[in-house]
Amino acid sequence: MRLAHHFFAIILLTLPGFAIALEPEVQAAKDEGMQLYNIGESTRALPYLEQAAEAGDVEAMYYMGEAERRQKMGGMTLKAMNWYLQAAEQGDPYAMLRLFEGGACIAGDECPEDAEGWREKALAETLPRAEAGDTDAMLALYHVYRLMDDRGEGVDWLEKAAKAGNPEAQTRLGMNIRGGQGWYFLESRRLEAAAEWFRKAAEQGYVPAMSSLSGVLEKLDDHDQAWRWKVRASDNGYVDDRLTLGWCYLNPDELNKETNVDVCSNKRDIVKGWAILTALKREIGLRAAERVLEWNEDRLDDQKKHQAEDLAEEWMKKQPPLSNFPPRFGF
Repeated sequence: MRLAHHFFAIILLTLPGFAIALEPEVQAAKDEGMQLYNIGESTRALPYLEQAAEAGDVEAMYYMGEAERRQKMGGMTLKAMNWYLQAAEQGDPYAMLRLFEGGACIAGDECPEDAEGWREKALAETLPRAEAGDTDAMLALYHVYRLMDDRGEGVDWLEKAAKAGNPEAQTRLGMNIRGGQGWYFLESRRLEAAAEWFRKAAEQGYVPAMSSLSGVLEKLDDHDQAWRWKVRASDNGYVDDRLTLGWCYLNPDELNKETNVDVCSNKRDIVKGWAILTALKREIGLRAAERVLEWNEDRLDDQKKHQAEDLAEEWMKKQPPLSNFPPRFGF
């Protein structure tokens, strides 16, 4: 009976997209690794992600590859390729695409036995799942077809995923429209179309969409709504919007002048602004926050700085953790 259970567990681990349940301490390590990766600390993330990857977590395998690859500014390394290979063997289409981009078939002599190459294997394994209604697979096909120089087919799958409610696909579609996809007579109509998709994703709690929606609403001169979404993105840990929030409280006129847009729709609160920026500087070493603090050094007396220091401790404890929300398949 034990042998049967063991054999069944092995079968489950080989199924594409199957997520194993990690032991609590390993899950905690993975969470820590992902938090570090998400703020750009790839090197520090590696030992934490490795624990989950060694335990069989496919997502951790993929991000081990990503973290290793980022050590060489996006260039493929042997360590990165080995982790991508492990993830690809478990059916991860993005790992397959990284192997294709990195020339694993040629440079590494690591080609799938049942397909012409990794790009083709990603298509063969992902298409049936997309046709069965898996919206994550639909989104993956957008990237697969893009690397096959069949942008039209890729966009069709992206639109299917977005219409089916996938928030990441909705955000990507909004970004594409904002960047020039589709025909719109007026620029304002293009922005409104992008905003519609951003809003659908933002209302599902997808944080990058909140930030993108805020940016589009600023261009449409809906500054109050733009500010509300910016605050929501900040509250959910988005680093860029947390930085904007702090700067707006500390010196809104300065930021509006820097951006040439009315970004700040709030009342000045220099203690709160100083606290937010100080927390960003301490928690993740954000150089941009440090520069804004330096520029506004003379705006607070010692008493207010002391108040801000205390308040900064509260901001550093806020959840969810800070993140740059890097795309799964980006740089």
